[in-house]
Amino acid sequence: MADDDAPLREPDVLSGVPYPEQTGRLVGHADALQGLIAQYDAKRPPSGVLIHGPRGIGKATLAFAVARHVLEKTGDESAERVAAQIAAGSHPNVRVLRRTIDEKTKKFHTVIRVKEVRDTTAKAHQTRGRAGHRFVIVDSIDNANTESDNALLKVLEEPPNDMTFILVSHRPSALPPTVLSRTQKLALRPLSNAEVAEILAHSGAGGLSLQQAVALAQGRPRRGFEALAVAGVKTMTVLLDWLKAPALQPLKAHLDLADALGAARDSAETKFARDLIVDWIAAEARAAALAGEGARLASANRLWDKARTLFAEVDVYNLDMRQTLTALFDAIRNHLIESPAAASP
Repeated sequence: MADDDAPLREPDVLSGVPYPEQTGRLVGHADALQGLIAQYDAKRPPSGVLIHGPRGIGKATLAFAVARHVLEKTGDESAERVAAQIAAGSHPNVRVLRRTIDEKTKKFHTVIRVKEVRDTTAKAHQTRGRAGHRFVIVDSIDNANTESDNALLKVLEEPPNDMTFILVSHRPSALPPTVLSRTQKLALRPLSNAEVAEILAHSGAGGLSLQQAVALAQGRPRRGFEALAVAGVKTMTVLLDWLKAPALQPLKAHLDLADALGAARDSAETKFARDLIVDWIAAEARAAALAGEGARLASANRLWDKARTLFAEVDVYNLDMRQTLTALFDAIRNHLIESPAAASP
């Protein structure tokens, strides 16, 4: 589990939630795991794999599970020793590419820099540090810039023997075609509610907060952990109630919501609220599409674009979150009022 006193390994770690490499048991994605393991058992290991799917469903956890299973079979150490070294980030046959901390600012770089890619691939070409297959896990490739992609592409085109590059992606459509063409694609789906509940319960969660977190997770364990972190926060309860029927709520309700959430723009509550709003719009668009209501769907799509643009501008230009949320809440109400057939998802 992430140690509060230890250096952070990734920028978006959740307090009390282990890193993917520290998660010893994989819940869900059993077919994907067995399919990959079968390739190694058949002596046909892939040189590059792209694991993609929605954020927070366990893609990186699967990548490290594959590394553990393969090293248990191809290495010369016990399963417990292999798992312990991978969890500690010290196994010489498993290298991880993530955004790193800038020593000057003490903040994470915004991208995976080309320097890290070149250093990692250079070491990958060196003599192996230990018996067994070797892995480079990129978590996530979405954070690489053009230079980093090109540096990675070079090694994907001529990979070292007995080595697999596992790329994790939340947005594969945004990746360069050249990177996509050099990897085997593995699409993961959100987990079932029972699987999400198992993961959250394993962390000690229970009761009504667990049930609500599972419902809000929509198959994404990370979202479930985020929901647990804000469980009991009054503003979240108010937002969820507002989203049930935005058009029926008084104007003051969403103005008060915007004030409360905007006052702490970088808090866990506000970040979670942003995701809830985007999820609501996505659900509204799906409902309109299934109902065959073209005007409603077009309006929902415009609302989606507006939400993504507003939140991006807030992050890039450090704009006022209160004004942004007020504008978005207004847009949601107007969408429902101006689309007679629309109903809350």
